[in-house]
Amino acid sequence: MRRHRNVKIVATLGPASSDYDTIRALHEAGADVFRLNMSHGLHEEIAEKHRIIRQVEEELQSPIAILADLQGPKLRVGTFANGEEELEEGAPFRLDLDEAEGDASRVCLPHPEIFAALEVGATLLVNDGKIRLKVTDCGKDYAQTEVVIGGTISNRKGVNVPDVVLPLAALSEKDRKDLEFVCDLGVDWLALSFVQRPEDVIEARDLAKGRAAILSKIEKPAAVERFDAILDASDGIMVARGDLGVELPVQNVPPIQKRLVRRCRSMAKPVIVATQMLESMIESPMPTRAEVSDVATAIYEGSDAIMLSAESAAGDYPVEAVTTMDNVAREVEDDPTYREVIEASRKASRTTVADGIVAAAREIAETTDIKVICCFTQSGTTALLTARERPRVPIMAMTNMRGTARRLALSWGVNCVMTGELERFKQAVLSAAGAARDQGYAEALDQIVVTAGVPFNVPGTTNILRVAPCQESLIYATEPG
Repeated sequence: MRRHRNVKIVATLGPASSDYDTIRALHEAGADVFRLNMSHGLHEEIAEKHRIIRQVEEELQSPIAILADLQGPKLRVGTFANGEEELEEGAPFRLDLDEAEGDASRVCLPHPEIFAALEVGATLLVNDGKIRLKVTDCGKDYAQTEVVIGGTISNRKGVNVPDVVLPLAALSEKDRKDLEFVCDLGVDWLALSFVQRPEDVIEARDLAKGRAAILSKIEKPAAVERFDAILDASDGIMVARGDLGVELPVQNVPPIQKRLVRRCRSMAKPVIVATQMLESMIESPMPTRAEVSDVATAIYEGSDAIMLSAESAAGDYPVEAVTTMDNVAREVEDDPTYREVIEASRKASRTTVADGIVAAAREIAETTDIKVICCFTQSGTTALLTARERPRVPIMAMTNMRGTARRLALSWGVNCVMTGELERFKQAVLSAAGAARDQGYAEALDQIVVTAGVPFNVPGTTNILRVAPCQESLIYATEPG
């Protein structure tokens, strides 16, 4: 299914979007990637959503990426005898390992690893940062704090520790079971929550054993500080602004978002901007102007994808939310300023033959009347490098690898077409020309650019470029030699 935009849309599935009709409608409205949130739903429910997505994919002959988002280690307080308590500013409050129900003076925090890492002066945030505590004394099984910002604290509210790199594995026991389940199921991407260090990514990659690409969610200050190393270890990135905005001052998030998006693009790795993009559409059929501007900003920055969370998973208007994103994307990408911004930020370092080939393909396409860049790819790398160039013409990735086609559904501007195995470059040119005509990118007398690697079916060998006509007889007539 050809999209008339370059940025991709990720839609989270949930109670509001778990049946065949809604999932198909979401894809037809513009969802390129479906996110399965492993924090919610039984394995049987996840498997059913996966089955429906693959059914829609088969019926529409449109590669769809499935992203399984692992829950990660959740830090939560225990329970209170009264269900909740009001913490007053300046009051003392103790967190400890005592499993007795809490009151206005203390509560259980069943995470000894937090106490082991805390220092006096550290900050603890409770309930998405609504309550702020400052550590005044701590030991191996307790933390005495002062309430800096008070409020209502209730059972099992989440705790964030922004000042400290916690000695926590990014994968809990639940995550390991979920990872094995979804990899066997056949998802395309694994999102890792609360990544703090590159070792977290390497551990997940070892467990995945190549069955899914690894996407790291940047939602902790420690991940921002070690971003380059985490990016090197990852196949993609999600700028998860929810927890990032809790653990950092909110004014820090926009410049961090811009910086991370540009860094991902320079490394030819897809990046998703996520969280609260059209939050009001959970309950309203229309977004706010500020939300539309937020979505537009992520597109102007050159993000590969923008994501809906509760809007499509639990909201009243899931299809309308996707349609709104699609409309905003088309309008932004039609704006001449968009091209100016995108091209001004093209600062990729080119050190390989493949880098040179895709840069040349983009340059030729933009200085002559080329309709589409057709890149043959096994692993997806050539398509990712082409997408990094952000060309003005469409990118058509040709591959015989179903998994590659699905993973590339997350990447900017890449439209995937399945092809059979090829042995000669002329076959590739003929196949690309036929697909360009069939998909509506070009007509018989138009020209296309074709990139490929010779010998065929060997990943990482992109070394040839040809400008070719779309008419088969002309391809033979202009065959070199």
